[in-house]
Amino acid sequence: MQGAGAHRGQSPAGTGTLDRPWVLLLTYVLAALELTCLFMQLSIMPYLSRTLGLDSVTFGYLQTSFGVLQLLGGPVFGRLADWYGARAAFTVSSLASSALYLLMVASCSPALPGAFLLFASRLPAAFMHTMLAAQMVITDLSAPEERPAALGRLGLCFGIGTILGSLLGGTLSAACGMQCPAFIASIANFLGAILSFICIPVSTKGASAHAQAAPPGGPKANVFDLKAITRLLLWPGVLPVFLVKVIAGFPSGLFMVMFSIISMDFFQLEPAQAGYLTSFFGVLLMVIQGLVIGQLSKRFSEGALLRASVLVFSVVGLGMALMSTVFHFCLLMPGLIFSLCTLNVVTDSMLTKAVSASDTGTMLGLCASVQPLTRTLGPTLGGLLYRSFGVPVFGHVQFAVNFLVFLVLWRQPIPQKVNKVE
Repeated sequence: MQGAGAHRGQSPAGTGTLDRPWVLLLTYVLAALELTCLFMQLSIMPYLSRTLGLDSVTFGYLQTSFGVLQLLGGPVFGRLADWYGARAAFTVSSLASSALYLLMVASCSPALPGAFLLFASRLPAAFMHTMLAAQMVITDLSAPEERPAALGRLGLCFGIGTILGSLLGGTLSAACGMQCPAFIASIANFLGAILSFICIPVSTKGASAHAQAAPPGGPKANVFDLKAITRLLLWPGVLPVFLVKVIAGFPSGLFMVMFSIISMDFFQLEPAQAGYLTSFFGVLLMVIQGLVIGQLSKRFSEGALLRASVLVFSVVGLGMALMSTVFHFCLLMPGLIFSLCTLNVVTDSMLTKAVSASDTGTMLGLCASVQPLTRTLGPTLGGLLYRSFGVPVFGHVQFAVNFLVFLVLWRQPIPQKVNKVE
């Protein structure tokens, strides 16, 4: 990859004092910090909205607005990261997160319009993309053969954020009030912005990548140029992988969106028991994405891992259609997490290899829009399916969709090596 080999063990282009290993370590730390704060606010959001008098429908609008803003902001933020570099991307994302949590703190004040401020707090979500910035830095500083393992280590950050954030959110809100987790998250992200501005390189891309991004004498481009963003999908090898990412992951995404309702109604779990299940999810995520995928990527091709993830999705879908207790779901969870992690890591790796080094951030921005798309459509579509057919329908849909995707991949394998567009 351009720049990866040249800067191995050295400071990336435009860095200040940190060498490449330290930049990568700081990237993982900032990702873990952002995810911890995110899960802290997720743990208090239902209770905060209830305190402010919002009903379940209004709370649904609140959640949907967050998903829509992240969906719209992801590709634009990725292009901004390509243009202005890693330092600007991390700093902007951390400041946006700090602003969101600060508005949540303000919504807790009886003297202020709490419901309005809570909805206003969703606006900075359009620029909250620390994970996207982290993926771009890791992609820029990792050799192609090391990329799946390097991206997979972000699973450790996600697991830490899931466990620590959920624990801190509940503990701090019970001990110090509803605004405490949001206040600490705001301060933590502001410190993260300062750390990013001081220590993260201005850019982690090579000089040739900057030459591609801004050719001399060429027409002046626009960060918000949607045609320039979506044209990446037309490059060789990109659209098939992107479609697999969206289609194969959508059924499980529907189930995860509805899981809080399913855990209460179908599994009859108490809040504490649901918290234990979330912690189990986080531990599995850390182990599988942080350790297992890296080892598998050394032994198997990305195409083989992609087919394996889709096949396991199908098998897990059959199990979900037949499960009746939370114990059954716990038996299925390792397979579900393996498929989710493998699909995301492998497709991100394949897609960033298929585009030029100057467009990795934009490509990752398109990838980052997949999950918000599920969170936007999921509550309505998932709720309709759940009310009409019950929990087994999620398993049936997951099996049918992924089995069809597996047959397509079996008959028409995706090329293992795609030449970058120069």
